[in-house]
Amino acid sequence: MPDFSSFAQKIGISFSNPDLLVEALTHRSYLNEHREYTGSHNERLEFLGDAVLELAATDFLFKKFPQKPEGELTAYRAALVNTVSLASSAQALGINDYLLLSKGEAKDTGRARDVILADTFEAIIGAIYLDSGYANAEAFIAKNLYGKIDEVIANRSYQDAKSRFQEIAQEKRGITPIYETLSEIGPDHDKRFTVGVFIGSEEIARGEGKSKQEAEQSAAQAGLDKTGW
Repeated sequence: MPDFSSFAQKIGISFSNPDLLVEALTHRSYLNEHREYTGSHNERLEFLGDAVLELAATDFLFKKFPQKPEGELTAYRAALVNTVSLASSAQALGINDYLLLSKGEAKDTGRARDVILADTFEAIIGAIYLDSGYANAEAFIAKNLYGKIDEVIANRSYQDAKSRFQEIAQEKRGITPIYETLSEIGPDHDKRFTVGVFIGSEEIARGEGKSKQEAEQSAAQAGLDKTGW
């Protein structure tokens, strides 16, 4: 069992009820594999933490950018609190070392692990809120998340990949990218699309997805990665 008190010290939070932190770090899969465990999993705390996070991030952005319209603030918030951003903050805190997971979930990497880490980050926010109130929860969010906003804006990560690729392609090449469906395989209930993104007649990259829209986003992201834009 991990030393949860050392993790509390690491994140600078003194819990009146340490069981809340343990619950925040407990994935549902751990309970399925350890029937003797009497604690709860973190999904309710995640639900609460998500709401606290949305309020805190909204308040922060509203005050930081008094001239920005609602649409841009919404895009900034989405980028600041998305799965990748929250998982990155969770990794920086070393949450991986304290998670209670099943053996199967513990082997997950990539997107699957990012989702677990992001959910746990939100659950910790929920635990802090319940234990010591909004101010401490907001301080935790500020310390671990708000500093990313300048990078979000500099990298235009508040835009989806397709919008970003189009904007930069127009700036650098003076041409709007086009997307062509290159293949479509599988039965109707399980389609797989491959889409190419082109600038003029040049194919820049390809992407796959379960829908044309998903494949286009994938192709756009691949195009950004390939061109270094």
